[in-house]
Amino acid sequence: MAADNFKQPNEAEKDRIQSFAFVIAASVCILFCIGFAALSLVGSQPSQETELESRINPNDAPLASLVRLPGVGIGRAEAIMAYRKGFSEKNGNCRAFETTDDLQKVKGIGPKTVQNVSEWLKFE
Repeated sequence: MAADNFKQPNEAEKDRIQSFAFVIAASVCILFCIGFAALSLVGSQPSQETELESRINPNDAPLASLVRLPGVGIGRAEAIMAYRKGFSEKNGNCRAFETTDDLQKVKGIGPKTVQNVSEWLKFE
């Protein structure tokens, strides 16, 4: 029979084969770990700048556009929209914001926030 032609490994050979397979498997695992760690370090560098396609007019910008401004979250964006709505109701259809400094009239927005968003705003 064909099975008789193959030599059966003894216990010492089995132990040697298992040890060799373990060393290979451990080496492959270590190499994968190093590779994934290197890839995660390269791809995890956070961007320090917020990029916008164009300048935003706070007098008519929607909530989604205002939220994209640096330092302006949903709460501040909603406050801007509420202020401009209230301003329009009191003063007719006048614009609530003529300059970046006018944003400081909104509760929760101070000089630092105005400084951060000034380059992203336009007033037309």
